[in-house]
Amino acid sequence: MPRRHLHMTGADGAALTAALRDLRTRLEVPQDFPPAVLAEAERAAKAPRPPAGEAVDATDLPLFTIDPPASTDLDQAMHLARRPGGGYRVHYAIADVAAFVTPGGALDAEAHRRVTTLYFPDGRVPLHPPVLSEGAASLLPDRTRPALLWRLDLDADGRVGTTEVRRALVRSRAKLDYEGVQKSIDAGAAPESLALLKDIGTLREALEAERGGISLNVPEQEVVEQDGSYSLAYRAPLAADGWNAQVSLMTGMAAADLMIASGTGILRTLPSAPDGAVGRLRRTARALGIDWPHHVPYAQLIRSLDPHRPAHAAFLQECTALLRGAGYTPFTDGEVPSPALHAAVAAPYAHCTAPLRRLVDRYAGELCLAAVAGQAPPEWAVAALATLPKEMADGGRLANAVERGCVDLVEAALLKDRVGETFDAVVIDVKDHEPTVGTVHLEDPAVVGRVESPAAPLPLGSRIRVTLTAADPATTTGVQFTTA
Repeated sequence: MPRRHLHMTGADGAALTAALRDLRTRLEVPQDFPPAVLAEAERAAKAPRPPAGEAVDATDLPLFTIDPPASTDLDQAMHLARRPGGGYRVHYAIADVAAFVTPGGALDAEAHRRVTTLYFPDGRVPLHPPVLSEGAASLLPDRTRPALLWRLDLDADGRVGTTEVRRALVRSRAKLDYEGVQKSIDAGAAPESLALLKDIGTLREALEAERGGISLNVPEQEVVEQDGSYSLAYRAPLAADGWNAQVSLMTGMAAADLMIASGTGILRTLPSAPDGAVGRLRRTARALGIDWPHHVPYAQLIRSLDPHRPAHAAFLQECTALLRGAGYTPFTDGEVPSPALHAAVAAPYAHCTAPLRRLVDRYAGELCLAAVAGQAPPEWAVAALATLPKEMADGGRLANAVERGCVDLVEAALLKDRVGETFDAVVIDVKDHEPTVGTVHLEDPAVVGRVESPAAPLPLGSRIRVTLTAADPATTTGVQFTTA
C-alpha cells in the first residue's frame, strides 16, 4: 500500500514536467511500447479470445463503474441487488485481459517486463498498450466487453455464502466517480443498485472489524493550482471509497478461498507486525496526543481516527509501516502455505480485481475460473507461479521508487522559491538512535520532509517552527528543514 497518493490538477508547469521526465529516465521507467507489442495489441483489440460464443451473454445486467473522473482504464464494474429470500447478490465484472493477451506472445512478454502500471502526477505508464487498457479491454460505459463475471451471494449480515465466476460478455451502463456516488447516496437519490453499496459496504466493514482486519483511511496528497502557482493539500477518503474497496476485498477473499480449495493458486500475504513496530506506533500516538488505552487493539484504534484531523492524518501515514513486508505466495498440488493470511485483511486474500494495472491478477483470475469449473488450471498459468512473486516484488520496488521520487520532486518544485522561510509543523517521526533527526508534517502546505534539530532532541508529536533549508527539484534529496 503506498504511503501517499499524488494527483495533479491544474496546468502543468514546464519545469515540473521536465523534472518528472528526468525522474522517469533516472529510474529506467518503461516508456514507449515496442512496435511488435503495439501490433499484437491492435490485432487483439479487434479479435479478442475466446470467441463470443464461449462466453455467457450478460449484457442485460446494468453494471456501473466507480473510478476517479479522469480514469479510462476501468478494471471493475458492479451490480448490487437484494435477494428475494434475504441477503444480497453482488455481480462484479473484472476486465478479461487474458482474452487479449496470448501466453508467450509479445504482449505477454512486455507485461512481464512492466509488471504494474506506474503513476506519476502528470500521467501514468500503463501495463498494457492504451488500445487495450483504455480501449478494447476497459469496461467503458455502453461498450460490450469480455469479462470475468463474479457472482457472490451474501446473507443478511454480508457474509459470502456461494461464489461463482465465469467468462461473460458485459456492458456497463454508467461511469461514476466517488464524489458523485457519495453525494447521491447521502441525498437519498441513488438508485437501489447504487444505494446498496452503502448497505453492503457497511456490513463488510463490520465483518472486517469482527475478524480484526484493518483498512487505513490514509489521506491522499494532491497538487492543486492556486493563484497561478501550485499548492499541496490532503484529501481524506470518502466513505464511498471505503465501501467500494470492501467489494474488491470481498472478491479477493473469495478468490483466495477458491484457489485454496482447488489446491493451486497465488495469495497476497502479509506477516503480522512485530511487537516492536506496534510499540513504536504507541509512542508515536502518545506524542501526537492520540489516546490509545492498552486494552484497545490496534485495529480498533484505527477505525476511531478521523483523517481530517492533522494529528490523526499524520498517525495514519505512520501506520502504513505495518503493511510493509507483503508479498505473493504461490502453491500447487494442494500444498497450501501456512500461514496463508494477509495480516491487514485478517483472512486469506488474493489480488484478482485489477488485471489491467497489475500482472498477477490475470493469473489469479484464470485459476479461479478453473477452480469453479472443476477443471485443471491452464498450464501457462501454473507455469508462471514460480516466478511471479519475484516479478511482482521487482515491480513493486520500482513503483515505490516512483512514488518516493514523485513526492520528493513535487514538494521540492513547489517550495524551491521559499528556501529560508519558516513554517508551522508537527514532528511525526524521530530516529531512535539519532533523536535530533526526524520527519515533520507542515500544516500549510501539506508537505512531509526531513528535519534536523542541531541544539536539542526533536519533540515527537509537538508543534514546532521549522526553516526550509533545501528544496531543489534537480536533486533526489527532497525538501529539508531545520528547527527555527
